[in-house]
Amino acid sequence: MEIKLKGDKEIDNIPSLKQKALRINLNADIYGTFAEIGAGQETVRQFFRAGGASGTIAKAMSAYDKDFSDAIYGIGDDGRYVTEARLKKMLEHEINLIEERITRAKHPNKIFFTYANTVTTIDFAKRYKGHGWVGIKYQIEPDQEYSEIILHIRFKENDARLQQETLGILGTNLIYGAFYKYNQPKKLLRYLYDHLDKDQIEIDTINFSGPLYDEVDNRLMSLQLVKNGMTDAVMFDPAGNNVLPARVLYKKNILALRGSFRPVTKVNMDMYEKSLEMFKNENRVNQDKIEVVFEITLSNLRAEGEIDEQDFMDRAKLLCSQGQTVLISNFKEYYKLVEYFSQYSKSRMGLSMGVNNLIEIFDEKYYRHLSGGILEAFGKLFFKDLRVYLYPMKNEDGTITNSENLKVHPRMKELYKFFKYNGKVVDITDYNPDVLGIFSRTVLKMIANGEEGWQALLPKGIAELIKQQSLFGCETEEVIHKNP
Repeated sequence: MEIKLKGDKEIDNIPSLKQKALRINLNADIYGTFAEIGAGQETVRQFFRAGGASGTIAKAMSAYDKDFSDAIYGIGDDGRYVTEARLKKMLEHEINLIEERITRAKHPNKIFFTYANTVTTIDFAKRYKGHGWVGIKYQIEPDQEYSEIILHIRFKENDARLQQETLGILGTNLIYGAFYKYNQPKKLLRYLYDHLDKDQIEIDTINFSGPLYDEVDNRLMSLQLVKNGMTDAVMFDPAGNNVLPARVLYKKNILALRGSFRPVTKVNMDMYEKSLEMFKNENRVNQDKIEVVFEITLSNLRAEGEIDEQDFMDRAKLLCSQGQTVLISNFKEYYKLVEYFSQYSKSRMGLSMGVNNLIEIFDEKYYRHLSGGILEAFGKLFFKDLRVYLYPMKNEDGTITNSENLKVHPRMKELYKFFKYNGKVVDITDYNPDVLGIFSRTVLKMIANGEEGWQALLPKGIAELIKQQSLFGCETEEVIHKNP
């Protein structure tokens, strides 16, 4: 049975925290340490209270004092303590101590683990709710190379004690899942929320590594975070690795491009290049602190009501191959995307979009759920230091539509004029007219029909990747020759 998140219909048959901890404790082979910094020793407490912990817990510690922590784990390059690098040092240090102190000759059947977290809970002024890194380094066979599960969390509760308890539950779920659901990583991910609600804690980054997870694609695991409502957005760097959005976006001038990118075309890259050039020349934009983000909303990843995971992989691969940072979000409306960015940066931002996207923004039907309707949405969107860079559209009759002649609903006309003539919407004028007629849907249709010429509509290297990896249903040349 697939475990449901709390709030879904089925939450039966979920083991209690005591049952989970006791099952670990009663396994004579599992043996390890707990190192918890910043929120008490809430995870190991669950195992002590369950009983039978003497054969499982080698050591529990909490190096709260920074000098002691530095003496044990070393001084971080950035001098910070709640970081992924710090967590990895903790895991490595503690697992090495177990290997040094426990002889395999005396305990040939022991499988070792170390669980660690480094977190900061809500501050007294309640301005920052806190966050942290949590992880486990472990094996399931003696002498096996170690595997790791590392995740980043954001607390949502407004009380430090509640955050501590939530962390203890999450940690217990992680340890239990690591040993008993390692062969089902998607389910392991969902089990992290056993006895938790999504409004208690957010998991916005997760990475699996080691021999147990050689076949796991961490980008797909990140997609599960968004799909399951565990976070609003996840991010990948140009190398295709999961990265923490907060680390990438912090105090940056952000330029975002939203699209389906199915696949990325020459018109997408022209929009990117021309809007980036304009963005660089803006006041209050530091060229050394610009972060460009290609964003795909979850709604654009659906096929017949379900997430098409392979389709997601195809798009991510192509965008990353172009050296781009990719954000996958569940934001349908642009103002929610801007609000998300505003969590990490107060610096000037830009949105690059086509004419049809801007017309959609001025459609009232997208804001009926807001008490203030479209005015509330636009207040959230344009109240920020934000500018829209509008890429023109070529019509069937050859004319060009831009910010000067686009048509919105009559009721929205004055509102549009207000933002347009206050400099919130500016035209991209230095566009390449030769690519205006390129559309992703046209390329997809040509690929599906086996037509010639679609390769010329894509950026350099993209067509080769599509053919090599048979993306978007494209057959390789070998297959085509075999099936004339």
